[in-house]
Amino acid sequence: MELRHLRYFVAVGDALSVGRAAAVLHIAQPPLSRAIRDFENELGTTLFRRHPRGVALTAAGEALLPEARRLLRDAESLRRNARQYAAGEAGTLAIGFVSTASFNLLPRLVPAFRSRRPGVRLELREATSDVQIPALLAGDLDVGFLIAASVPPPLAYVPLRREPMIAALPARRRWPARVPLRRLADEPFVLFPREVAPEWHDAIVALCRDAGFSPRIVQEAIQMQTIVGLVAGGMGVALVPASLEHLRRDGVVYRRLAERSADAEVGLAWRVADDSPLTRAFVAEARAASAHTMSR
Repeated sequence: MELRHLRYFVAVGDALSVGRAAAVLHIAQPPLSRAIRDFENELGTTLFRRHPRGVALTAAGEALLPEARRLLRDAESLRRNARQYAAGEAGTLAIGFVSTASFNLLPRLVPAFRSRRPGVRLELREATSDVQIPALLAGDLDVGFLIAASVPPPLAYVPLRREPMIAALPARRRWPARVPLRRLADEPFVLFPREVAPEWHDAIVALCRDAGFSPRIVQEAIQMQTIVGLVAGGMGVALVPASLEHLRRDGVVYRRLAERSADAEVGLAWRVADDSPLTRAFVAEARAASAHTMSR
């Protein structure tokens, strides 16, 4: 059975005239008549009764006409969906993200991408970088917003945003507008485990050592929101990316450092071999947008 047979059957069934249907289809009448007979032979039943002024549907034709219309609609939908998938305008994209990205990159990139591609379903999954990398390799994630990381060769990585580290401090004490890092030498520190983001962890420790001390880490936490919450609870101080100033919590104040701080970097990772138009479109838009955000 060919789609053209269905189109011809529906055209004749709607017009109840082979001649009028041929005009609508822009084909000659004899080929249309032969195609209808071939279709009837293939189905093993008569669809039309012929009479001098046209044709009439048989009981089988009456029953099959709505089904034929539905099949044609489904075929057109399939063609349309195929074009949308090929153009990266339909499908599902699984996006991993570290909590930091929810304060800077995600609010700008995701709504813009979704508005340009309303047929795309975005699945957002918060996870640390060390969790995202295996998920990307396994195909459970399509792209991932990671803390600056060395990724294995099957993955590609591009930096999207760099920003300075600032101090998150207990609000019950008074702090200068710019805090010399040396002033925090005797403070307990709240920091994330090194395996979660080795580059950031090592940068913070090196920053403190450059100021003449090693940070006394009394508590570890994975999520930035948790780290800020622990600071609010009086557990210690923390160095966090500047965009976390948007995370307002009672009991916490944010201060710039007097020294030039290390940059906190977040980037995008994806599988090099992933040739999905949807993945390529997201990566391209993220890279284009990053041209305006790769600054301190």
